[in-house]
Parts: sequence; C-alpha cells; structure tokens
Amino acid sequence: MLLTQILANKGFISQERHAGAPTDVVQNELFAIRLLEDKEITPIQLLAARAERLHVPFADLSEFVVSKIAVAQVSADLARRHSVIPLRIQNNELFLGVSSLTNILALDEVRAASGLTVHPVLVDPELLLEALQRNYRLDDDLGEVSSSIEDTSSGVLELLEIDTVANDAPIVRFVNAIITQAIQDRASDIHIEPGEHDLRIRYRIDGVLHEMQRESKKIQPGVISRIKIMSEMDIAERRKPQDGRMTFGGFGDSRDLRVATLPTVWGETIILRILDNGSVSHSISNLGFLKQNQTIFERSITKTSGMILVTGPTGSGKSTTLYATLSEVSTPQVNVITVEDPVEYRMANIKQVQVNPRAGLTFASALRSILRSDPDVILVGEIRDHDTAQIAMEASLTGHLVLSTLHTNNAPASITRLIELGVEPFMVASSISTVIAQRLARRLCPNCKAESELSEAMAASLKSDYAAININIDGIKFMKPVGCNHCSKTGYRGRLAIHEVLEVTEEIAAATMSRLSSGEISKIAMSQGMLSLRQDGLAKAAMGQTSLEEVFRVLG
Repeated sequence: MLLTQILANKGFISQERHAGAPTDVVQNELFAIRLLEDKEITPIQLLAARAERLHVPFADLSEFVVSKIAVAQVSADLARRHSVIPLRIQNNELFLGVSSLTNILALDEVRAASGLTVHPVLVDPELLLEALQRNYRLDDDLGEVSSSIEDTSSGVLELLEIDTVANDAPIVRFVNAIITQAIQDRASDIHIEPGEHDLRIRYRIDGVLHEMQRESKKIQPGVISRIKIMSEMDIAERRKPQDGRMTFGGFGDSRDLRVATLPTVWGETIILRILDNGSVSHSISNLGFLKQNQTIFERSITKTSGMILVTGPTGSGKSTTLYATLSEVSTPQVNVITVEDPVEYRMANIKQVQVNPRAGLTFASALRSILRSDPDVILVGEIRDHDTAQIAMEASLTGHLVLSTLHTNNAPASITRLIELGVEPFMVASSISTVIAQRLARRLCPNCKAESELSEAMAASLKSDYAAININIDGIKFMKPVGCNHCSKTGYRGRLAIHEVLEVTEEIAAATMSRLSSGEISKIAMSQGMLSLRQDGLAKAAMGQTSLEEVFRVLG
C-alpha cells in the first residue's frame, strides 16, 4: 500500500513490518504525532491509516461522488443530527460516512430508518460537514414549506400578525431556510424578486448571481411581510422604498443583515445583504495588496493627517478595506469616530454615527459635530456632495486622518471628481494623501485549479502588459478553474481584491493644481511606478491566485 510504503521508506516502520499486517501502521499517539510533523504525511493519509488499522473502509470526500439514491434513504434531520452522510448503496447495504466510529446510536437509527444493513465508512469531519451542506440543501425542503404556507394562509390579517406566530409556522420556516441556506452557500446577498406568475430567489455568491428557485406567487405577501417585520419596517407601506436591519441567529452564531425594499410593478423586491463580522479582515496584510502597494498604503495610514480615499463601484470591497484600516489605526490613544449610511459593521471602541436625513443628520452636519468631539481619525462613509467633500478636506488639513469612499472608475478619476463637486484644486492637492481604486475578482479554488496553456495570440497580446511590470510571460504557469465538490463545481472559492494605489506626490499635486485630466494624471502616476487595475490583476493571475478570464470579466 502507498501509505505504508512511504512510512517504510522514511524509516518509520521496517520493510518487514510493511510487508506484514497493516495493524502495525499506527502504533500509538507518539507515532501519530511523528507522522503529522512530517510534511509528506497529510491528515487525510493519517486518517486513512487509522481506518486501515481498525479494519474499516475510508473515503476521501474531496474526491468521492456521493450517491443521490443513498442520500434519499436518510432524512436531512437525521443526517445533520448525527453528522453522518450516506455514500452509496450496494447489494441492499448502505455505506455511511462517519467521523467517529463510537456513535452506535447513529448506525442504529439509520438502519431503522432505511431498512438497510449499514456499514460505517471513516471520513474527515470537516469534509463531512461540507458534504452535508452540499447534499442536504435546505432549499430541497422549501417546496414543501411553501405548499404549507399556501394551505394555511387565510388572508392579510394573518400575515399582519405573523410576528406573533410560533417559530415552526410555515412562513417563518421558509424565510429562515432562505437565509440559512444563503449563509451556508457563502452568499453575500439574497434577492427576493416578485414576477408576474412566481417569486424568484437568487443568491450572489463570489460576486455572481445564481438563481436558486422559483416559488408560487401566493406566498409572496407572507414572505415580504415576514422579512419586513424582522427588519422593523412598516409592513403597511408598499409604495416607497424602505431600509432596515435584522440580526439572524439561525446559524449557530448571529449574523447581521441589511435589508432594502424596492417597489416594482409585480410587487416589492427585497435585497438582503449578509454582514459577517467574522469575515472582515482585521489586518492590512490580509487585504491582498501587492508588496509595493501595501508599502504605500501602510505609509499613508501612519500619518496623523491627510485624506485616504477608497474608490470603486458598489460591491467592490471598499467597506472591508476601510474597516480593516480602522482596526489598524484604532488604539487606546486614538479617538476614532465614523459617520456612515448605513453602519455596516459594528466595531468595539469606535464611535459610529448613523446618518438620519429625516432628523437633519446628514454627512455634512454630522461631520461638523464630529469635529467638535476631539477626533483623531474620522471615517466618512461616502462623499456625495460639495459640503461633505469640503468639510472632510478641511478636517484633513487641520490635523485629522480622514478616510472615505468615492464612486469613480479608477484612482486618478477621484481627483477630477472632487474638483467637479466644486472643491478648489489647491485644497484637493493639499489634502489627499492616497487613493485606492479596487475591484473584487473570484479566487481560484485551491483544491482543483489546474495549469492552463495560453494560445499564441493571447500570449502575444499580453506580452507587453507583463513586460511593463517586469514579468516574463514565457516563465508563467497560468491557472484555470476546473470545479470540484469543495467549490460547488464552479472552480472558484472566495474573492480577492485587485488594487490601483495612487500616492499623491509633488508632481501629482502640481497636475491637480493645473486641472489636468484624469488621463494625464494617470500617465504621471504610472511613470512613477503606479500599477493600474489591469496590471495588478494580471500580476495576481501570474501568481495563480485567479484566472485571466476572471480578470478580464471584472475589468472588462
């Protein structure tokens, strides 16, 4: 066997023992530790050796294809309760994936429920959890729940009182299942979209929308009313857009969701943004900057004054970058105050202010009050108008470090955008320290990505791009997505940021004072070493972090 041969070759066991009984493979805990310390022995191999010693089958769920027929024999509730996964059926025998061989109760219950002879198969606990999420999707049960909603619905009055019904009511189970499945699928947004004849539900996963299901139009009022009540919205108001927020605790830990409604011709569309505090990177080093860009950014946040702008379209990771920056600069000696619309992530030891236009609390008015509160660092959620831009820049010139966002396509365009808002060029040139433009691209799945060969035409078209960043394209091993169980057959898992970092030097400041176009400013910055978004994306493709196709999809 391969594993025992490796152990024999490395001197862990003798060749005679290798040729002998397999029960000698793993003798004791000390020997197991020696195996784990050896880089050539993986935890999966060690688990396989344990299964071999105990004379039970072993399955690597990262490669094993689970039989849908076997899954149908065991209910989702039973499988999740005991953390088991049916693998396959052969000769009226069910092979059941387990992470522990001591759970006899699980084997007995599965045997009673399926009527089959059950054989345990040892599997990795983490891969078992992923297999459960893949094969026992909550949306498989939503059809039954939606039918229950149709059967039990008795009119608008019941929907208006839906916050008082039991947690096992069909409408409650349906909404909870939608949110729970989205969290399991690593979705960032849930789209609930009424149509003429049905209700469509879509998840945005790694930046791409996926249609998950369509349900009966009859359940639409109940779903919308339930989400509105959870988000503390006015359920009677259907003509105006509304914003709300909820905390969902149905996934083991609580998640905050930002909720927005939009009236359409077929009813109210609801968008739920899932805010996972645990996923926010609290280190600049984890934001994916290339070394030279990280050096510039870290230098800018150590200053006691000046403005740092993060720019890009909606959903490009601007908030993540700003919150990570706040985590770096927030110390007991620093007073940090933010004004946001809305407050997405709540952070300890930071004063966060929610904009409330109805009460007269706008970005500009909040900033004026913040400046009287002795701040050291100020975060302005977004610069939208002349007054906000003017006050923020004045604050940066009077000894405050100001962080904010702006909606422009690239970093140099933010300078001209501020001038277009009516800010004097001398103030823009004096106040801005650094501008970061960014996009989010899907990260290649590390378990299945494979080497890709470029066509001659593609290699020729990219040669000059890579030469500009001192990379020889002939020596690059580009990677492509393949698809596996770990990434739901997409070839991608997670996202990474593509950056363009503009440091305002004397030359850039002079160009700003002269009202040069963003194109001219870009040329000056690139002559000083700035990497464009395209160049940064190509560099990360060359590093095997993403694919060229994904870079072109994101950047156009």
